[in-house]
Amino acid sequence: MKQYFKQLLGITAALCLCACGTGAQPEEEAAPAEVSETPAAEAPAETAAPEAQTAPSRLTYIGHASICITTPEDKVIYIDPYAPGDYSAPADLILVTHDHYDHNNVDMVSERNEDCQIITQNEALKDGTHQTFDLGYATVEAVEAGNNPNHSITECVGYVITLSDGSRIYVSGDTSKTEQMAKMSDMNIDYAFLCCDGNYNMDLLEAAECAALINAGVIVPYHTIVQEGVYFSYEQADAFPVENKMILEPGDEIELHK
Repeated sequence: MKQYFKQLLGITAALCLCACGTGAQPEEEAAPAEVSETPAAEAPAETAAPEAQTAPSRLTYIGHASICITTPEDKVIYIDPYAPGDYSAPADLILVTHDHYDHNNVDMVSERNEDCQIITQNEALKDGTHQTFDLGYATVEAVEAGNNPNHSITECVGYVITLSDGSRIYVSGDTSKTEQMAKMSDMNIDYAFLCCDGNYNMDLLEAAECAALINAGVIVPYHTIVQEGVYFSYEQADAFPVENKMILEPGDEIELHK
């Protein structure tokens, strides 16, 4: 019997020990929340500011020796106004090569900006020296012209006009071959307007000789006829014996390229 109680007590003690030794198990630490490693939004790449666009230089042949040039800055230059045509764009500059009626009718240019300048042979040829004018949007260099019985070399000029885009235009005015033409190939002229009426100025052959000396990229025959009410002769222009010729008829407009 005693043995039975001993066994019973042993079992009871064992049960107590198990109950005391078994405590509440600590809760498992929660796994850290996953952090999304989404990169911060990248700043947009800087875009280069677009370069300012400028219009190309343009030239309109009005007729006879009359020309209109519009620069990339939209400045308007009229040369030797006389032939009827469009003079509605307000002028910033008027160039006159000499004092004959068919080259100096500046009153035809009635629309002028407030700071419009007029440069004639009087300003361009002072004390026997050909002048250069830096206007910002263009540089105008007077060169020799005349040199025949109808046009004195001391009273006439031609002009080399260099625009801000580098385009360089030569207008001969009324002239025959001059000494300076032998040096003008160094001026790298892009467009040369050469008179060739063969009456009051050089004829086609002499004009072609001058074209070879000047060595411009493009030769444009103008002042092709001297006849009241007639401002262009296609026949005369077409007969100009040079390979790099461009024929412009009154009213034609071209873009100028360096």
